[in-house]
Amino acid sequence: MTINLIIDSRPISAPEGSTILEAAELAGIDIPTLCHHPDLTDIGACRMCVVSVEGARGLQTACTTPIREGMVVNTMSEEAVASRKFTLEMLLTDHPNECMTCEVNGDCELQDLVYDYQVPWPEHNGKRHHYPLDPDPNPFIYIDLNKCILCGRCIRACEEIQNRDVWSFAYRGFDTKLVAGADQLMLDAGCESCGACVAYCPTGALYDKMSVGKGRVSQVKKIRTTCSYCGVGCNFDLNVRNNVIIRVTSTREAPVNGMSLCVKGRYGYDYVHHPDRLTRPMVRAKWLNETLLETKLAQGAWEAVSEAEKRRSMLTWRRKHGGNGHTPKANGDQAAITPDTFIRTDWDAALDIVARKFTKTKKEHGSKAFALMASAKCTNEENFIFNKFTRQMLATHSIDHCARL
Repeated sequence: MTINLIIDSRPISAPEGSTILEAAELAGIDIPTLCHHPDLTDIGACRMCVVSVEGARGLQTACTTPIREGMVVNTMSEEAVASRKFTLEMLLTDHPNECMTCEVNGDCELQDLVYDYQVPWPEHNGKRHHYPLDPDPNPFIYIDLNKCILCGRCIRACEEIQNRDVWSFAYRGFDTKLVAGADQLMLDAGCESCGACVAYCPTGALYDKMSVGKGRVSQVKKIRTTCSYCGVGCNFDLNVRNNVIIRVTSTREAPVNGMSLCVKGRYGYDYVHHPDRLTRPMVRAKWLNETLLETKLAQGAWEAVSEAEKRRSMLTWRRKHGGNGHTPKANGDQAAITPDTFIRTDWDAALDIVARKFTKTKKEHGSKAFALMASAKCTNEENFIFNKFTRQMLATHSIDHCARL
C-alpha cells in the first residue's frame, strides 16, 4: 500500500511502514543524521534528524516516526534547524578541537554537519572528558573515546550484524561511555577483530590501528577489489598512497558482504608488501638446464637468490615494522650457486618443469602417485578447473580441500 504525504511542500508517495527519513530519501530530500545507518536499527538517539510535523506536539525524529496518510512535514523549519545547531554545539563542547590532525578529517560525518550548519566552535569552560588514547592492547582497533558522540552505531553493528555483543554503554549521564563487555579489554569481551565497529563509526572514535598516521581520505586512491583469502568473494576498497596499501575499507556496494569483513579481509593486507612474498617463480638450480641457466643469468633475465639478499630483505622489514633489526651478517652478496640455490626464473620455464615432472611421475609410478589439495583462496571457478585437471589430466581421485582440515 502506498502512503501519500507532503514533505517540504512536495507531494510524496512512499510504501506503508516507511519512516519520514526513508520517504524523504526516496524523494531525494536530505535530512541530516548521525546515529542512523541504513544497515542498522534506528534508535533516534542523536536528534539530528528532527523535523516539524503538522499537528504533532514538538519535533519528531524522522528516523523513527512512521509516515501516515496526509502527513505534512517540514524538514527545514526554524525550530528544527535551531535544534540541530544546538545539538551540534553541545557535541562540540565535549569534543577535541583537533580536526587538522584527526585521522578521519574529510571523512567525518560530524565535521560535515558542523560545516553544513555553520556551527562555530563554542567557548566552553565547563566539564569535559579526558579519556586516555588507545587504552586497549588489541592489535587492530584504535580507540579515542574523546571523539565518541554516543551514537551507538558500533554497538548495533556488533550486535545486529556480527552477533558478538562486545560493545555497550556503561554508567549514566555525563559519565556514560562506550565500553567493551563489562568495561574490560576487547579480546576478553569476545571481540573477533572484524572491524565492523570501525566501519560504522561516524567520527574518529574508533579507527584502524594499522593505518594510524599513514594517510587520510584526501591522500589515498581507493581501488575496488576482491578479497584473496577465501572463495566467498568479498569486495572492499584498497586505500593506496604512494603505491602502498595503507588501509582496507568496506563498502555497502559490495554485493556479497556489504560492510562486513572478517579480520583477515580487513587487516590481513600487509602480506602484499612483505619482502618474503613471491612475485616470480623460484626454481632450484639442479632442475634447470646448465647452459640455459648460465645464459639467462648472464643476460640478467634470471637471478640467483642469495642468503645475503634474504637477510637484507628481512632486516628492512624489521626496521620498518619496529623490530630490533638484529640479523646475522652475510660474508658476501653473492655466494657460489649450488644445486639447491633458488633461481628467479620466468613463468614459462617454471611451468615447463612442473609439466615435465608431472609427466615423468605419471609414466613411472602411475596416477596413484598424485594427491592434490585445493585452496580456499581460489574462486569456485578456479577450484572447478583444478578438479578437472586432477581427475582428467592426472587421472586420480585423490583430491581434497584445505577447508576440511
